[in-house]
Amino acid sequence: MVQPPNGGTAQASPPVQAPPPVRPPAPGNGRAGSRSRLRAAATTEPGRLWIIGSVVAALLVAFGAVTAVEISDRAAAADDVVNHSQPLSADAANIYRSLADADTAAASGFLAGTQEPADVRARYDRDISTASRLLVKAAANTDRSTDSARQIARINEQLPRYTGLIERARAANRQGLPLGGAYLRYANEQMNTQLLPAAEKLYEAETGRLYDDYDSATVWPYFGTVVGVLALGGLLWIQRRNFLRTNRVFNHGLVAASAAAVVVLLWTVAGHLVADADLRDSRANGQESLKVLNDARISSLKARSNENLTLVARGAVLTKDGKHDQYEFDYAKEMASLVSGLNRAKALADDTAGSTPVRNAVKDVGIWKGRHATARHTDDSGDYNGALAEVIGTTNSTGQCFDQVDKALEQALTHEQNEFTGAASDGRGALTGLPVGAAVLAALGAAAAGLGVSRRLSEYR
Repeated sequence: MVQPPNGGTAQASPPVQAPPPVRPPAPGNGRAGSRSRLRAAATTEPGRLWIIGSVVAALLVAFGAVTAVEISDRAAAADDVVNHSQPLSADAANIYRSLADADTAAASGFLAGTQEPADVRARYDRDISTASRLLVKAAANTDRSTDSARQIARINEQLPRYTGLIERARAANRQGLPLGGAYLRYANEQMNTQLLPAAEKLYEAETGRLYDDYDSATVWPYFGTVVGVLALGGLLWIQRRNFLRTNRVFNHGLVAASAAAVVVLLWTVAGHLVADADLRDSRANGQESLKVLNDARISSLKARSNENLTLVARGAVLTKDGKHDQYEFDYAKEMASLVSGLNRAKALADDTAGSTPVRNAVKDVGIWKGRHATARHTDDSGDYNGALAEVIGTTNSTGQCFDQVDKALEQALTHEQNEFTGAASDGRGALTGLPVGAAVLAALGAAAAGLGVSRRLSEYR
């Protein structure tokens, strides 16, 4: 028997354990995992094709969405031009005209004597009623924090004071009291220093809002155009890539997507160009003519009022230097403005229907100036009643000339308003259906692109 060395008892050695197996790292989670999978997919042709198709489809969806939003904004602005801001601008001009005409009618009625003609009184009442009604309409469509609202409030505050002064002037005139002329002159001063300046500021504010809407409606849809070009470029590139790799000319899905992108892009460009042209035409040949004609009509009304007040005051109101009759001086200034405005309106008129009434107005203004000079000579010669007949009479009077001028200007304004409405409505119509159509076609294009790419991917399975 063999003994262990040193006489010890033999013991078993501990077993040797194998090292634990090395496991591959678990795939990442969250964003890191997504990036890893994306990088892994990008190393294969199917993965690259899927990524490219997804990007192109996303571009098509973005193209439709951006185009729909941009064109919707422009269509809304064009609709505001037709149905909101321009009508409010026209109403503001009519408020000014009605107030000025009421002042003219009041002076004419005063000059007629103690018994004011019924038609003149009816004209005054109609003008005050029109101005009041349009003020209510303007207030309902105006933000209270705007300058327009402040001017409307100012007119509403001053108008009852003005009409009260006119009634006092009438009452004194019926009694034959000279105080009536003073009331009338004070009422005219209130009109020219309070009411008409406020009405003019209201008109300028509403016209400024109209031009802002014009600018918004004619801004080019830059973002939609850029995204559309990128989407179409992506579609052409992926089709060229497929052709170079597979030698296949057409992929029906991608071809359909390209056709949809081309249609949306051309529709957007063409629709905007047509809308822009029509809106600019309505502004140049409609709104600008309306503004000039409204200014000319107001000048004629103020000239007529000053002509009447020259006889009412009988030289009692002089210019600051004391050398001239104030109302005669203001008449000459307004007549010069009227002639200048008519010349501009004649230059802006682009057809016979628009130019003919303006030419008639120019002719009647010339006759009016001649008759006015005659009336002033008669009055300066001491024949007040003769001058009165030459100003407010029914035969060969300046009042008849004024009526003819006003009638011609109203005819020209009606024509230009129709020109504006037609052109602006055409511009708005050019954008009708484009936002919805662009969104639908772009979505269909994205779906078609997805089908085209899916069919190509199926070839790898």
